[in-house]
Amino acid sequence: MFNKHLSGVGLGLRREMIDDLLPNIPDQIDFWEVAPENWIPLGGKYQRQLTEFTQKTNFVTHGLSLSIGGPEPLDVNFVKDVKDFVNAHNILFYSEHLSYCSGKGHMYDLLPIPFTKEAVNHVVDRINRVQDILERPLLMENVSYYAAPGKEMTEQEFTLSVLEKSGCLMLLDVNNIYVNSINHKYDAEEFLREMPSGKIVYGHIAGHFDEADDLKVDTHGADVIEPVWNLLEKAYEIHGVFPTLLERDFNIPPIDELLKETAKIADIQKKVASKHANNLELA
Repeated sequence: MFNKHLSGVGLGLRREMIDDLLPNIPDQIDFWEVAPENWIPLGGKYQRQLTEFTQKTNFVTHGLSLSIGGPEPLDVNFVKDVKDFVNAHNILFYSEHLSYCSGKGHMYDLLPIPFTKEAVNHVVDRINRVQDILERPLLMENVSYYAAPGKEMTEQEFTLSVLEKSGCLMLLDVNNIYVNSINHKYDAEEFLREMPSGKIVYGHIAGHFDEADDLKVDTHGADVIEPVWNLLEKAYEIHGVFPTLLERDFNIPPIDELLKETAKIADIQKKVASKHANNLELA
């Protein structure tokens, strides 16, 4: 797996959390994640605090507005701003969503890219251009979606085609697989098995909202449920233990509560790693 510079357990950092976390950054967290759009451009107190934070621990970025599948020309100036940001703060990886959020206008919502060969080629061309500008690999995240307009292939086939043809790497979101498997009636474990182990840099896990038995909404605003924890363990068994970050974007509890969930990630990582080591000894 491609996780040479990243390991352990991560947590998303929001501006409203930073006062409580500095100067005593919790040592239970191995890496932190920020959305670059929330910090570019930024000065004053928050800029000083972020610089202090990124100098002390590992960081990754997870973007919101690259719109990699969008119909309008790529926002090259934005990509250059991201490059400056990740270089200035020694950010290890820049990831984005395999979706789009803009056309003639821009919205902060993740819209599904049509699962077609034409869309694969469109996305691959844009990924390659982003990677050329960044001078580093882009990580693409499998996303939750609620409709599949113009579908010619499965989500699994579309995702694999983009990963294979672009040379990009992967952010594996386990909760998104679970949510999609319920909403679109497919086998989550089967989807998980088809993902390329060698491209997985790190993973996401999060809570979601139960709109109905057959409709789950990916909100990042609740605790992780047991079936998703079980799927994370299965992901480690299939692909090996990879660094994993807890996403929580609203209804954010105190840091002590968040650390209980990140501790569960660490426990599952240790459990699967120990099981794997024992199997090697017996072989």
